[in-house]
Amino acid sequence: MFDSFKFIDLFAGVGGFHFALKDKAKCVFAAEWDSKARQTYLANHGKDLEANNATFASDITEVDYATIPDHDILCAGFPCQPFSLAGKREGFKHDTQGTLFFNIIEIIEAKRPSAIFLENVKNLRSHDKGNTFKVVIKALEEQGYLVHHNVLNALTHGNLPQNRERIFIVAFNSEAAFSRFQFPDAIPLTSTIKDCLQLEGVDDYFYQTNMDSESVKRMHRDIVKPWTMYQYRRHYVRENMKNVCPTLTANMGTGGHNVPLLMDDKGIRKLTPRECFNFQGFPEDLIIPDIANGHQYKQAGNSVPLPVVSRIADNIIKALKQE
Repeated sequence: MFDSFKFIDLFAGVGGFHFALKDKAKCVFAAEWDSKARQTYLANHGKDLEANNATFASDITEVDYATIPDHDILCAGFPCQPFSLAGKREGFKHDTQGTLFFNIIEIIEAKRPSAIFLENVKNLRSHDKGNTFKVVIKALEEQGYLVHHNVLNALTHGNLPQNRERIFIVAFNSEAAFSRFQFPDAIPLTSTIKDCLQLEGVDDYFYQTNMDSESVKRMHRDIVKPWTMYQYRRHYVRENMKNVCPTLTANMGTGGHNVPLLMDDKGIRKLTPRECFNFQGFPEDLIIPDIANGHQYKQAGNSVPLPVVSRIADNIIKALKQE
C-alpha cells in the first residue's frame, strides 16, 4: 500500500488530505479544533488513527511539538488569518507571532519533515500586496526548505466540474527531491455536473418555494434552463456559462454570496451537502454524521479538491522515493 511513508494532518477539517494520502502513506498525527469537523473526520478516519496509534489533537497551539511522531510529509490546509506586515521587519516571528501559520513553522522546526504540503485560497498570493505570501515563503526558506508553489484549478487538474482555484505550496529539505518534483499537468474535463448531482429523491427542504421572498422570486424569474448551474450573488442570479459548479464556500449553507443553484425536474433548489462533497471529489462511501446542514455545507466548502491533492501527493511520493 505504502512504502513506510508517514504524514501528519494539520487543520485537518474532515480529512481531505487524509483521503488523498491514505493509500500512499500512514497518518501518525492529526489536529482539528472544530468539534463538528472532528466528528466527520473520526467517522471516516477514526479506525486509521486507532490502527496507527495516532493522536487526534483538538487545539494545535496546546500540543508539545516534540511529542508529535516523526513523519515524512506535513500536510496543512492552514487558515489564512489576515495579519499586517507594516512596520518593522524583524524576521518571521515578529511579523506573524500569534498567527496559526507560525505554529506550522514551529512544528517544522521541531520535526524536520522531508516534505511540506500546504493548501490555501488563491488570494493568499495577493493579500497585503503580496507581502503575506512573501513572508510565508521566506519562513519556509529560513527553515532550510526549497519551495514550489502553483495555483491549480479543480476544473483543469482534478477532472471535477467545479471552478475552484487554490494555491498549493510544496517544499522539500532536499535539493534532489526538490528538483525531481513537479506539479501535475492539466487533464481533460470529462465529468459533468450530472455526475455529481442527485438526479431524484432530493428532500423538499432544498427547494426554493417561498414566493413571499424577493430573492426566491428572482430565482424563479432568472433560472430558466433545467440541469444548468446558476449562482446566487446577493442581489442577482447568473448562469454559469461553462455549466460547472461555482466555487463552493463555507457559508453557502447560510445564505452566502455565491450559492450554487439549479433547476431539476422538480423545481429550483440548492445543492445538497452530499452533492457539495461530490463536487470536491469525495468518495461515495464518505460518512456524513447526523449534524446540521449548515455544518455539512461548511465542511464541504472548507475542504480540498481530493483528486488535485491526490495527484500532487503522488508526485511528492515519487520525489521522496528516490532519496
